[in-house]
Amino acid sequence: MKRIAITGGIGSGKSYVCRILKGKGIDVYDCDEAAKRLMRTSELIRRRLTELIGAQVYDGERLNKPVMAQFLLSSDENQRAINAIVHPAVGEDFLRSGMKWMECAILFESGFDKLVDYKICVVAPLEIRLQRIMQRDGLTRQKAMEWIGKQMPQEEVSSKCDFVIVNDGVEDLQQQIENLNNIIKI
Repeated sequence: MKRIAITGGIGSGKSYVCRILKGKGIDVYDCDEAAKRLMRTSELIRRRLTELIGAQVYDGERLNKPVMAQFLLSSDENQRAINAIVHPAVGEDFLRSGMKWMECAILFESGFDKLVDYKICVVAPLEIRLQRIMQRDGLTRQKAMEWIGKQMPQEEVSSKCDFVIVNDGVEDLQQQIENLNNIIKI
């Protein structure tokens, strides 16, 4: 079975592309959602995050997102420590899921690129990405830039991928997905 990953930076529109795929009957494993689910349900992950960040990282059964975000953004070392806890569990969960497609914003940073046969990068101009992030998440431009700055540059990600989908509101997404279908037999 061939496995395929959709990646791209925050605000690129990779989730939108995945919704189009879902409309075509293709289930896509969402690494972000899986990470959230596993941080909520896995006792091992909960224990390790609590040891790393402190008891305030959970508010009862819920992950305290502002505490997690503050810890994550405060240093590269903190980001690596969280990733070392969460990424292995998400990778194992994807493989157990039996799903063929995955959506992963940090495909190369997580090492998940090694779990797939094809890598597709969704790209968009910086200004469009900023507007999407600010509107969707209610963030300031500065905070949106901070999140973008924490990720691998879009050009670097796209250069490591087999295919690129341009999601700029001008290029025809449906046609680009159809072209992919013709190449990799979705």
